[in-house]
Amino acid sequence: MGTAITLILTIGVHRDGAGDERPLTVPEQRPEPRAAAPQAALAAPEDRPQESDQEELDAWAARVAEATRVPARVLAAYGRAEMWMRNERPECNLSWGTLAGIGRVESRHGNFGGARIGTDGRATQPIVGVPLDGSPGVREVPDTDEGELDGDQTWDRAVGPLQFLPETWREWGVRATRDSRQPNPQNIDDAAVTAARYLCADGRDLADPNGWWDAVLTYNRSVSYAQDVFSGADAYAAATLPLR
Repeated sequence: MGTAITLILTIGVHRDGAGDERPLTVPEQRPEPRAAAPQAALAAPEDRPQESDQEELDAWAARVAEATRVPARVLAAYGRAEMWMRNERPECNLSWGTLAGIGRVESRHGNFGGARIGTDGRATQPIVGVPLDGSPGVREVPDTDEGELDGDQTWDRAVGPLQFLPETWREWGVRATRDSRQPNPQNIDDAAVTAARYLCADGRDLADPNGWWDAVLTYNRSVSYAQDVFSGADAYAAATLPLR
């Protein structure tokens, strides 16, 4: 989050599901800001806070993984975040496809630099972005956490599969499993719910083009970044149309 263009170029935004021999084709779209919002993807299951809905979520994620080539474990995190927002902020109309569009750009859904998302939801090795040292195309952000999250005591670096700045994580980070542990940006469940709450802040409606663009441009203030997210979100939604 808030990483400059260098990180996006390093990752490469046109590969989905690293290691998949049949990646989903994502047509590049370059809509004008606020001209449109991506279509909504196949809805995640109903959230049932007082009983387990993990079985339904896992079954949904397995079906969607076949269509989108996004790992099912990662889709479960994106879907859970949509489910939470459906209860917490129904007016936001968040589709998991937007989270997947962000995850595709930021880290290929946690498949970056040799990392993968494990069955426990955590990256198998820390995903850490470039130092935000003011180099060409990179913001200058001096260290804000004494290297606690990013291992860098000079400059901040974005961390985790959804690339949060340490300062942003400190303010917004939330634990998705509602246990007593601290939220972890390297955990896809925590990162997805945190990103969802961040996108839905300030009463935004992500089904509305103005709300969607405001949300994504707040996540990263780059029109080309938002267009890349739009392309991924819309392609994932289109891939799920036959499942409806």
